[in-house]
Amino acid sequence: MDKIDRNILRLLQLDGRMSNQALAEAVGLSPSACLRRVKLLEQSGVIRGYSAVISVGEDDEGTVAIVRITLEKQTEEYLRRFEHAVRQHPEIRECYLMTGDADYLMRVSLSSAGKYEELHTNVLSRLPGVARIHSSIAMRNVLRAGTGSHAGHHRGSAG
Repeated sequence: MDKIDRNILRLLQLDGRMSNQALAEAVGLSPSACLRRVKLLEQSGVIRGYSAVISVGEDDEGTVAIVRITLEKQTEEYLRRFEHAVRQHPEIRECYLMTGDADYLMRVSLSSAGKYEELHTNVLSRLPGVARIHSSIAMRNVLRAGTGSHAGHHRGSAG
């Protein structure tokens, strides 16, 4: 992967619907050479797919919680059972197996803090193998990749 490939990836992260013509111009390639590179990045698995960021209302996601989960054990069976259960709950928007002090990090999105409390009580605490749950509620979105803009933009006075 060279500088041009990295530039293609950066531009596609900002706008996954960018036309091949515009992408080629931005990275200084012919459209056919650019398309070949994009196809190679897709075939090699560097680009795993494209997605749409959906707005669900004025506040976009309502209440967002970042949740760190620690399991009782880190055996293959515990991880498999936990991951299978997580996939059954669409309000859990993202879930990552982590290194460090927590086994999993999740982004959860619900309409209110009260709904998060219900999810914590009725879902998260009942996931298989959970030993500890640490939650943080997001106050405001500052940046979201893939939207081409900064969410929650705030103008302040500089110095």
